[in-house]
Amino acid sequence: MIAVEFAGISKHYGSVRAVDDVSLQVEQGEFATILGPSGSGKTTLLSLIAGIVPPTEGRISIGGRDVTWVPAAQRNVGLVFQSYALFPHMSVFDNVAFPLSIRRVPRAEMERRVDEALHLVRLEELKRRKPSQLSGGQQQRVALARAIVFKPDILLLDEPLAALDRKLREEVRLELRRLQRSLGITTILVTHDQDEALSLSDRVVVLQGGQVQQIDTPENAYHRPQTRFVADFLGIANFLEGELTEQGGACAIRLDSGEVAPCARPTGGGTKVCGILRPEQMTLHNGSAPAGALKGRISEAIFFGDSVRYVLTLESGRTLIVHSTESRVSHGEGDSVSLYWDPASVWILPRPDA
Repeated sequence: MIAVEFAGISKHYGSVRAVDDVSLQVEQGEFATILGPSGSGKTTLLSLIAGIVPPTEGRISIGGRDVTWVPAAQRNVGLVFQSYALFPHMSVFDNVAFPLSIRRVPRAEMERRVDEALHLVRLEELKRRKPSQLSGGQQQRVALARAIVFKPDILLLDEPLAALDRKLREEVRLELRRLQRSLGITTILVTHDQDEALSLSDRVVVLQGGQVQQIDTPENAYHRPQTRFVADFLGIANFLEGELTEQGGACAIRLDSGEVAPCARPTGGGTKVCGILRPEQMTLHNGSAPAGALKGRISEAIFFGDSVRYVLTLESGRTLIVHSTESRVSHGEGDSVSLYWDPASVWILPRPDA
């Protein structure tokens, strides 16, 4: 069953096309993430689903019902804001109960459902506290409980983890995924954080300039991007631009900088290509390396604790980024190394200027 459908949706603010002819479907129980840089139209899409703003063109359906012109209060949608938007003068219990009180739910039923929601987010012991007495992560979970207590058809999350520090963000991310799975609620997250999108989502919707660039599983979007923008936005990518050629009977890309980079033979397309290679798909060698390896010098070695990122400068002056999962720096700055990868790991796209 389709939970949310956009059919040719556009939203214009004067001459600015915040959302431009977007069509997409989110399935029942799916966790979908709308991902893109600032100004790409993410929050506008979320506001269109919630009914906060009307579309300029197109149609929006929730559960098969056309809600294009239905007021926000009649859409049964839960919304969690980046700022949490908790009432500071109310207790945790009263904050969570607020959507039920405006729906005139009987007191006994209200108490049962609030306790149930607080249990789901593991805050039942803090229901008498005020928001100011809670940590950022606890406030976020109160906002989640308030958004699910009235059993919405859709849960919308607008950059919900942006205000948290890194460690807390990772903890709440796990909690959010657990909660969504246990409830089976259709959830749409808006974020610019690639880690959030890849780790939480069943599918990602990548936006640029109000237009959809790719709708896919996180794995496919990362390893098989449909555009150079998607490849660049989802993590770090090395771009191997040049022309397809033969080297020792195998396919390769003769780069604009002069090197020859091994690749698998693509199906169809022209000879001008852009190969995409992720940093973790590459291996550095101090000594002898397989045939086809490129030679260069380490210009930077950056230690991250559980991994090391190397910036390698090739003999032509071109730089590539290599990611090693070793927890120690095994190549120092200035070291001469060889670089190799499995040719099948290079994802080939047509070159934009071809």
